[in-house]
Amino acid sequence: MKRAIPVVALSIAGLVPVWRYEPSVGGTTASAAAPTPSVSSSAASGTVVKGTTVDTDKGPVQVEVTFDGDRISAVRMLRQPNHPQTTAAVPVLVSETLKAQSADIDTVSGATITSDAYKESLQAAIDTKG
Repeated sequence: MKRAIPVVALSIAGLVPVWRYEPSVGGTTASAAAPTPSVSSSAASGTVVKGTTVDTDKGPVQVEVTFDGDRISAVRMLRQPNHPQTTAAVPVLVSETLKAQSADIDTVSGATITSDAYKESLQAAIDTKG
């Protein structure tokens, strides 16, 4: 019985990485994949600009930014990795973007890859609007 407890504990500890493993999609590193962001405008909602698609080892990231004049009025994720940290990070990234009115925002802890790709796509959209 004295050996059973350490054996069970070590078995569980050994399985935790297996349970948490999430395979990468495509196996690519962060790079801009879309040739250029696109711009469309609508009188009712302002100017809508799509950022470039940034491929990461977690999956592609692309944002769509709505401008009201020179002000960012909304940000929407068009493409994002299907990952729990990304799901938790997106509202924080959008909120920080609306506060900062730029891509100069902090990285969300635990979602560094997604945060960096978000900022890259966001900056491309801002530059296109520019």
